[in-house]
Amino acid sequence: MTPCVMKMQTDFASSNPGAVGNLLFASPLCVELALWDTAGQEDYDRLRPLSYPDTDVILMCFSIDSPDSLENILEKWHPEVKHFCPNVPIVLVANKKDLRNDSTTIKELAKMKQEPVKSEDGRSMAEKINAFGYLECSARTKEGVREVFELATRAALQVKHKKKKRCVLM
Repeated sequence: MTPCVMKMQTDFASSNPGAVGNLLFASPLCVELALWDTAGQEDYDRLRPLSYPDTDVILMCFSIDSPDSLENILEKWHPEVKHFCPNVPIVLVANKKDLRNDSTTIKELAKMKQEPVKSEDGRSMAEKINAFGYLECSARTKEGVREVFELATRAALQVKHKKKKRCVLM
């Protein structure tokens, strides 16, 4: 068997935060992840459900520099995902970890009487939505990015493994 190697976009483009690509990991099992960045805007609410069939894992993301995006997890994203993908594992991901202690971000949020999302708040949300796991990452610094996809792969494979062990009586 030929080992698989992780490949991903290496240049950070702040103007295009949604493009990631296919990732392959070196392990005894070769796994290819096909990523779909679903549009979060209301204009796409009717189209987004078309991307849910045959989903193996959901990466539900919010931005550390946007407390409102964390609130949207519970108010919008979790109910929608549970409706269309009731048995699919969710990995809750906090993006833009590098901005948590960024002075400009802190000042901008303070103007709106807000602050960057704390790790504890992310972990608490993960518990509320019964997420498979919670991780934080930064596309800019690459910190935690690999771990996000490794955990997503484990979540998807664990569910697939459980499905194979079923016993059906007729």
